[in-house]
Amino acid sequence: MVKQLSVFVENKPGRLAAVTKVLYEKGVNLRAFMIADAGDFGIIRMVVDKTDEAFNALKSAGFTVTLNEVLAVEVEDRPGELYRISKALGDEGINIEYVYAFTSEKHRALIIFRVDNNERAMKVLEKMNVLFKGSID
Repeated sequence: MVKQLSVFVENKPGRLAAVTKVLYEKGVNLRAFMIADAGDFGIIRMVVDKTDEAFNALKSAGFTVTLNEVLAVEVEDRPGELYRISKALGDEGINIEYVYAFTSEKHRALIIFRVDNNERAMKVLEKMNVLFKGSID
């Protein structure tokens, strides 16, 4: 599992810049990132290299930020990998609440999953030998 920051911001110009400025000033590097639109507000979800520093800096800057655990999966960057994993989780009755991903130049993909049961999902992903065990740093 890895820690993910969720920052709640007004959906208006400049808010992403305000959040990323705080991270930049603390030397925090983004590893994975997504924005979910919720009308007048948005949720910026991210995995960073210095989670605790980012959390504290964003809180100190007045942002509403939460920290939660998500699952990271590393697979080959090829067709069918997301299907294979999502099918295995679904077959076990595990609901995927959201997912986002990025790829590297090494033809690997890192997929971030928020599920309704981390422990059960970890067992499924460990059996598949895809659970990311490296460091995000």
